[in-house]
Amino acid sequence: MNLVHRINSGRGEFLLFALTPPTLATDRERAQEIANATIARLEPLDLDGVILYDIDDESERNPAERPFPFTPTIDPANYLADYFGVWPTPVIVYRAVSKYAPTELRAWLSDQDPERILTVLVGAPSSAKTGRTSLAEAQELRREANPSMLLGGVAIPERHTRRDDEHLRLLAKQDAGCRFFVTQVVYDINAAKNLVSDYHYECQTRGTSPAPLVFTFSACGSMKTLSFLRWLGVDVPRWIENDLAHATDPLEASYHQALANAADLIEFCRKLDMPFGINVESVSSRRVEIEASVRLAEQLRMQLRR
Repeated sequence: MNLVHRINSGRGEFLLFALTPPTLATDRERAQEIANATIARLEPLDLDGVILYDIDDESERNPAERPFPFTPTIDPANYLADYFGVWPTPVIVYRAVSKYAPTELRAWLSDQDPERILTVLVGAPSSAKTGRTSLAEAQELRREANPSMLLGGVAIPERHTRRDDEHLRLLAKQDAGCRFFVTQVVYDINAAKNLVSDYHYECQTRGTSPAPLVFTFSACGSMKTLSFLRWLGVDVPRWIENDLAHATDPLEASYHQALANAADLIEFCRKLDMPFGINVESVSSRRVEIEASVRLAEQLRMQLRR
């Protein structure tokens, strides 16, 4: 059963791998080389799908200095069409909707094969930035242009810790058409469990079937990368930061921490009969971090009942 049918039937235990396209300044030949190398690296993993991220400048959301400078990347839809089209499984294409005009989004949505392409629509990085299309407008465009195309949303366990209402946000997004949710990188396992639990029991109270929650994990190779995750809004518990800061090999320590967190969440979701997926994120250009993420996906694949 492929990814689209799994999500449509409310089934979980699928494995994804998330990528960021090359920078916009990358020439065509080099971009194709990167795509070919990525496909060759990922094909042996027997993935259920890949995610292509759409990167937006989030400086308006966080006024603190960005640990890494913002660099525009190739539009994920263009990267898929021009370089990554031979990938054999379904692809989840993120769309930072505030960057696109409604006519542009509608045209792209209309052209997609819903058996192969899914999308996660992401709103503006801050309320201060209105952008060209709002999230609500983009959701309506998807309903009009390609209602069979599976729509996903973003789930933020950290926001649940701060506001205690992320599970209600998920249900509101389900009402707007979302059929699955993808988290940011999970470091705070308790925040993720709290969200899963509250969402599960609220669905039970309402008589609503829960949508699969896709939990993202990644290996972090340096303290600077960790500070960037914090800048993005990811909560990293102090004890994990201390472990990585004092580790002889922070990348290896992070790898084992991700494995442990994923195993914990897998068993917790199974106990609640909550449909879930696992997403391994690789957004670094450093070879050792890419290889660690591939190794993480290999290990997590063996823990899933697929």
